[in-house]
Amino acid sequence: MTILVTRPSPAAEELVSRLRGLGQVAWSMPLIEFTPGRDLDDLPQQLASLAAGDLLFILSQHAIHFAQPVIRQHGVTWPASLNYYAIGRSTALVMHTATGYQVEYPRQRESSEILVQLPALMHVAGKRALILRGNGGRELLAETLTERGAEVTFCECYQRCAKFYDGHTEGRRWRERGIDTLVVTSGEMLQQLYLLFPEIDREEWLLHCRLVVVSERLATLARESGWQEITVADGADNDALLRALQ
Repeated sequence: MTILVTRPSPAAEELVSRLRGLGQVAWSMPLIEFTPGRDLDDLPQQLASLAAGDLLFILSQHAIHFAQPVIRQHGVTWPASLNYYAIGRSTALVMHTATGYQVEYPRQRESSEILVQLPALMHVAGKRALILRGNGGRELLAETLTERGAEVTFCECYQRCAKFYDGHTEGRRWRERGIDTLVVTSGEMLQQLYLLFPEIDREEWLLHCRLVVVSERLATLARESGWQEITVADGADNDALLRALQ
């Protein structure tokens, strides 16, 4: 098994290092990178507008990494009176480290579908919900909370930017290195990976690789694109990906 990890830095390099430590052959090719979001300067005011018992959602560790310096710069603190929710365990731990508060998260899988099933989120009528996220992204969480009577606002804390690679060069490189397993952690990256390489590389190599993804939704997208051997990890963090790859 020779593995190509496409998730962003530094998580990609960390996973590759752990895999190599276990004797696996692994490389990284991060497909996206992150820059500050357009709404960061509004975050302190958005937090101040929330009342006790309102909801704060963190959909990525990257949201916290970009938000925390802004919080410090403005001399404010994360409100203790809010109910904090994260998309998964790793994000919850990072938010807990930043705030010291309890952060709820779904225990099964890291997805919006599972998050909205938490019992406490079934009764949110009349509450405000602030969602910290990147540019774009899925709307399932916001739509579900709105349907249940919550008032939802967003704070774009970071932007995802595609990294440029020459598909002909990269196709030749990874085929020569014998890549037969791909790690992909978002639909955006899955599409980017599919479109990066010339058609002959897709048909002769890419679609024949084993694909490790982080949700059933991604697995469905992968099947629709032509992949056949797909493994769904039990989470989106490196620990879960490592388990799926062993």
